[in-house]
Amino acid sequence: MFNALVLRKEEAGEETTFSADVTQLDDSDLPEGPDMNVTVDVDYSTINYKDGLAITNTSPVVRTWPMVPGVDFAGTVSESRNDSFAVGDRVVLNGWDVGEKHWGGLSQKARVSADWLTPLDDAMSTRNAAAIGTAGYTAMLCVIALEQHNVNPDSGPIIVTGAAGGVGSTAVAILSKLGYEVVASTGRPEESDYLTALGANEIIDREELSGPARPLNKTRFAGGVDAVGSHTLANVLSMTQPDGCVAACGLAQGMDLPSSVAPFILRGVTLAGINSVHVPQSRRKVAWERLATDLDIAKLESMTTEVPLAGVIDVANDIIEGKVRGRVVVNVNA
Repeated sequence: MFNALVLRKEEAGEETTFSADVTQLDDSDLPEGPDMNVTVDVDYSTINYKDGLAITNTSPVVRTWPMVPGVDFAGTVSESRNDSFAVGDRVVLNGWDVGEKHWGGLSQKARVSADWLTPLDDAMSTRNAAAIGTAGYTAMLCVIALEQHNVNPDSGPIIVTGAAGGVGSTAVAILSKLGYEVVASTGRPEESDYLTALGANEIIDREELSGPARPLNKTRFAGGVDAVGSHTLANVLSMTQPDGCVAACGLAQGMDLPSSVAPFILRGVTLAGINSVHVPQSRRKVAWERLATDLDIAKLESMTTEVPLAGVIDVANDIIEGKVRGRVVVNVNA
């Protein structure tokens, strides 16, 4: 037997009931199928914004029911029917629709496809891998996108929006270690000391970017990492210098983009979309190798809090309300 957070939705006539409970399951409950060929003893999972949406039933994230949520996990292979992994291998999983279509990581056990697993570097613990999670791995993909578009530390300031969140916090820490000048945008001024400790050179209030954008504004940034979308992303684009790049990976403010073509055709700005869910393993491995060297583990620890599996529902509500700072690790065995 093992413990897991299970989401259920049941319809009875016109009534629909939703529940989220920590439940005991048996190995026979784990997903079956020819592609479900690796079983992992999970050490840690995390709670991302998408997990919060699923657990609170705020948005239709879950596609099949019942569902074990959790888009990330890190642990040790306990059974394998695939030559790529052996019992005892340490692995991490991010994305691949787990927690949406396939049972995810908020459980003491998970059974998934070997194609979805990334081997862990010997120097990285499963706790740190979970603390990085999809948020940190996405932040690394954003930084790589800036580099690929020739935005380097000498290019000028980089804006990070939603800076106190999971993606933002990790992006600030990575960019700082790489030598970039980082401008952190946040709606929580009380987090200024926290962001400065992560490496932000300047803190600005998100209100500076959250209103309607002009087609072009005075240039302020060489590039950006945006986890917010909507008017914020439009303003960042309008303030990006010629040949700059903005990596977009989130929609905390909204899914819309009320902008114009002006930044793209008059300044040559690139908007790089970052989809971390179905990234090929070759790119994932590069991102995780970079995380092992370009993210200060002490800073990762400073942005991470830990909760037991029983505390997940409360944290899910907090993350939807914008109350969570940095990263939350779930010790599924606590």
